[in-house]
Amino acid sequence: MLLDANALPQDARLHADICIVGAGAAGIAMALTLAGSGLDVIVLEAGGQEPEPRTQALYEGTVEDAALHSPLDRYRQRQLGGSTTIWGGRCMPLDPIDFEARPYIVGSGWPIGPEDLAPYYPAANAWCEAGDYAYTIDEAFAGPRKPMLEGFVETHFSTHTLERFSCPTDFGGRYLQRLRTATDLRVILHANVTRLEMDESGEAIRHVEARALDGKAFTVAAGSVVLAAGGLEVVRLLLNSPGRTGRGVGNAHDVVGRYYMCHLAGTIGNIVLAPPRRAWHGYDVADDGTYCRRRLALRAEVQREQGIGNFVARLHHPRITDPAHGTAILSLLFLARAFVPYEYARRLHGDERVTVGAWLRHGLNVLRGVPSVAGFLWHWLRERTLAARKFPSIIVYPRSQRYSLDFHAEQEPNPESRVTLGTSVDELGMRRLHVDWRYTRQDVATVQKSLALLAADIRDSGIGEFDYDPGEVEREMTRYGAYGGHHIGTARMGDDPRTSVVDRNCRVHEVRNLYVAGAAVFPTSSQANPTLTLVALALRLARHLQARHAGGEPADPGSPA
Repeated sequence: MLLDANALPQDARLHADICIVGAGAAGIAMALTLAGSGLDVIVLEAGGQEPEPRTQALYEGTVEDAALHSPLDRYRQRQLGGSTTIWGGRCMPLDPIDFEARPYIVGSGWPIGPEDLAPYYPAANAWCEAGDYAYTIDEAFAGPRKPMLEGFVETHFSTHTLERFSCPTDFGGRYLQRLRTATDLRVILHANVTRLEMDESGEAIRHVEARALDGKAFTVAAGSVVLAAGGLEVVRLLLNSPGRTGRGVGNAHDVVGRYYMCHLAGTIGNIVLAPPRRAWHGYDVADDGTYCRRRLALRAEVQREQGIGNFVARLHHPRITDPAHGTAILSLLFLARAFVPYEYARRLHGDERVTVGAWLRHGLNVLRGVPSVAGFLWHWLRERTLAARKFPSIIVYPRSQRYSLDFHAEQEPNPESRVTLGTSVDELGMRRLHVDWRYTRQDVATVQKSLALLAADIRDSGIGEFDYDPGEVEREMTRYGAYGGHHIGTARMGDDPRTSVVDRNCRVHEVRNLYVAGAAVFPTSSQANPTLTLVALALRLARHLQARHAGGEPADPGSPA
């Protein structure tokens, strides 16, 4: 059922078997998996069903370098559904190499392996509404597909794997009716958790303290508490509660908030194909109707040989800000930049200064290409704005076979890249966050070596040239700073409490009834967007909690059906 903290009696004392803090992808998937299991579950969601500026402002904080990290109230939403209300829907599982302890990636190695998540990935795929769990060309398509790059010899890179796209599914909207009707599940909106109160032993959470912005305060006592509030807010909740040591709950070894990762992303160079070679950089539609896209994926054996992290790349349109591309659609996007959401405008336009003359040339591009603009707008209206399963992104087919390269790479876990408490407080009296995101020379090497290998593959295949400036690689990979809303590693999983926050079952090492769900627990970032894997981990945690509370094992790993 759906409740509101403002309607609760002042100082109410609620009780449940399990209390989940946060109703995003992880929290909602867990809650509905536990529904009907015989356990009483409470979910505390800080926001409402719609965006609320006053609530969103609680996410504000500070960053050490504004050029390297977005404001903390961007790329995450304090409302039912969390960041799934704004995500792009890209899904893919981690690669087996991502779980390995790699000597060239400091801090790498998961305490679980791909076999531990394999039973939960198909169900996670269903929760994300990304179609069948099929992430290779052979699995997803009944017949042959046109090659991504004609004549490309896959020496160091493969074009065989896919990324699949959710609708994109807003978990708060899509599963709202089930949240409302579940009789053993209480979802309390506008419930801002302000403190995790320990018991006398200092080894368990006695209760969770929560408040509504308008003053209502209440507590929830539960046998198990799960923090599913996102990779940044989990840190704030842990550090704003003193815990047994006074340094924050779960922070006896000063690990909470360290090893903060996002992804390394950028757009660089020009790929020019030699006629008659052709490229396919658009979306394929799988046999189940899901949009899929191929990419150039660095082979695992090459990563080991070269001593670098995971890396993928996609063919991309020319840089939008330069009107020399002569493409009406790209110039239209540039001129309409004020209407593009912040989360996407930054990647589309970057931080380049554009002259008045360039603005005029963009306008001429649009005027010369009115028919193509009209076709693009009609396609966008039909396949994106009005469609239930939306066309994932802008695809522009250049008149010449000339593309830029969009890359997405793994970031090395670094204990000096961290999230801490700042000096200011929010409306509820909680200290806000301060982010000091950092990258390493290993991160630069991953991108530099991967690009060089790709250039060699294209040249040696005899299909064209990939021209880029190696001296610009670091600038391009940090142009957008920490990429997007991928807040990873701040409460990392491991067997050693001195270098991790939670164990292999996502339980905080020093608190016997406190768990963390979400990308915060990832020890490494992979090249993959985190949503599919964090949902799979949440389903695995739900199964663990059912067993822990002797509520019975689920019939399957937690499918939404």
